[in-house]
Amino acid sequence: MRLVRFATLTIAMLALVVLTASAQPIISAKSGVIAGLEGKVFLDNQALESSVTHFPDMKENSVLRTEDGRAEILLPPGYVLRIGENASFKMLTNRLIDTRVEIVAGSGIVEVDENSKDSNVVVALRAGAATLSKTGVYRFDSEPARIKVFSGTASVLLGESTILVPTGHMLSLAGGAAMVEKFDAVDTDALDHWARRRAEAMAVANVSAAKYVNDNYGKLNHSSWGFNPYFGLYTYIPMSGRMCNPYYSYCYYSPGTVYSTFYAPPVSYNNGFGQGGGFNSGYSSMGGTSTGASSTVSSASSMGSSPSMSSASTASSAAASSSAGHGSASSGGGHGK
Repeated sequence: MRLVRFATLTIAMLALVVLTASAQPIISAKSGVIAGLEGKVFLDNQALESSVTHFPDMKENSVLRTEDGRAEILLPPGYVLRIGENASFKMLTNRLIDTRVEIVAGSGIVEVDENSKDSNVVVALRAGAATLSKTGVYRFDSEPARIKVFSGTASVLLGESTILVPTGHMLSLAGGAAMVEKFDAVDTDALDHWARRRAEAMAVANVSAAKYVNDNYGKLNHSSWGFNPYFGLYTYIPMSGRMCNPYYSYCYYSPGTVYSTFYAPPVSYNNGFGQGGGFNSGYSSMGGTSTGASSTVSSASSMGSSPSMSSASTASSAAASSSAGHGSASSGGGHGK
């Protein structure tokens, strides 16, 4: 009996060590971490299995493809590529300062949450190569070949010409001449909906992850990816301030900003009449949460689930529930590179 108890205690302690080790921000050395997948996904023709403890990464010239499945790939911090069913793409270069991928088949969506001068992300499709330097959401379809800009601006190099594709427009690469025209942003499909749900889950996981970093590591020198073990997924943690995606309207907070927005107590002041009071212009009277958090998010979910989109659920309520349920132990960190 003592041996069984000792073994149980040892396993529990090892689990705690693993969790603690994963609870830290990650400054990724390269792009290409496969952060999530569902269904049939293959890396260089080797089948991958979904896991919350192991996240394979792509080497240069590696090919990731799906059959009846989907996958989420981390590029430089703040850039995420999500591909749909029966799709494939090639990692041309995986350096953070120069990440280049090629959509070979199917469709992919790139979410850009940080406009960083230190990162250059290019997505090649047929004869075009799109540089994504502004926050937003971009979709790439191989059949018919086209680039849709839901929000942001894509700078597409086509031969010796550069074509700018603004918000609400698409560039058709099928046929003879490339054409920029408007498209109906309401006309979406399963990949668009899944990408939004993943963005929602990632934004919710950011709050407690950034809070953990603030409590244990302080400020970041660079924006980073962090693994939140309570949500079982990676999230984006900006170096400073708050980064919001203009299309999804979800926001990501730096460690210092998440603390001052959701956790810091109201500032006391004297109103000049001998009466003290609590005041902080960024807080409401309901639990001291920020009234400036405009992003609507609901509870995070795993890759296979479909969280409902609730306009009543805000980042502040997510912060409160994360803090209440997990204290300050929710975090970022898991795949050290």
